[in-house]
Amino acid sequence: MTENRTFSQSVCEELNRISPERECCVLAELSALTQTSGSLGFLGGGRFSVTYQVDSLPLARRIYQMLKQFLHLSPSLHVVEHQRLGGQRTCVITIDGEDAPKLLSQLSMMTTSADGTMTLKRMTPHVSLSRQCCRKSFLRGAFLGCGSMTGPEKSYHMEWVTGDENLTQAVQKMLKYNGIEAHDRVRRQSTVVYLKSAQTIADVLALMGAHNAVMKMENIRITKQLRGNVNRAANCDEHNTERLLNASDRQLAAIRKITIEQGLSTLPPALREIARLRLERPELSLEELGKLLDPPVGKSGVNHRLRRLEQIARQI
Repeated sequence: MTENRTFSQSVCEELNRISPERECCVLAELSALTQTSGSLGFLGGGRFSVTYQVDSLPLARRIYQMLKQFLHLSPSLHVVEHQRLGGQRTCVITIDGEDAPKLLSQLSMMTTSADGTMTLKRMTPHVSLSRQCCRKSFLRGAFLGCGSMTGPEKSYHMEWVTGDENLTQAVQKMLKYNGIEAHDRVRRQSTVVYLKSAQTIADVLALMGAHNAVMKMENIRITKQLRGNVNRAANCDEHNTERLLNASDRQLAAIRKITIEQGLSTLPPALREIARLRLERPELSLEELGKLLDPPVGKSGVNHRLRRLEQIARQI
């Protein structure tokens, strides 16, 4: 098992421990998990079944508990061990009988006519994601179902390997609601939605509720930046460098506090932009930072935004 995989697993373990806030959040998370790990079975005679297959036992328990405790259904859970694959296990959760139409109806995949006849309306869930809590839950379910990230010691990379266009658009839309633009590309006939910026990855982790992972990632990033600062300081005027780094470090500390406590996605666009830029370029002066903004901002404008960030951090 690699170090990168360990960090990704620790994120999933933390997400699996989060209890959904309300029933609408359960449906939002199950909507994502149904698209990543679920399948619909036709049993004949108008009967259906819904099956979830996952490799993670904690995730299987999570799906089982959401179905049973929140939606009051009676799922079955069993584990299949694959001898040919070195004992690898697959956890299978099944909903059938009268419970399958109930689940499909709650996921807006099935409708009931006036005479009580139930008709399959669509093959993928279509639940309301108008609340912020539901959007967070959807992203959490999508990451648990098809997401992973590289260990920050090596590089910054988070991705969702989506199986269809509907899920691709849904993940990107949920991220965009929080001011995060994700990229996508095709890899081995699957679409991959991915993030490469350290700060946007930290924002998404905080958004999903993985606050311990954010703190661990920030500690790693601080160490990497300190090494970079030392190298830059060796090649610059000592006095000016010390003054610049002191101000930069103070601003970075404020931004990291906001990131961990509430996420940069909660900030106004102008403050979010300068916060992410300062995190990416801690060595730059205010004037140099201003030139990189779109549109460019003068030194006093950049100073005002950074002071505002420090004020918000103090209030927290």
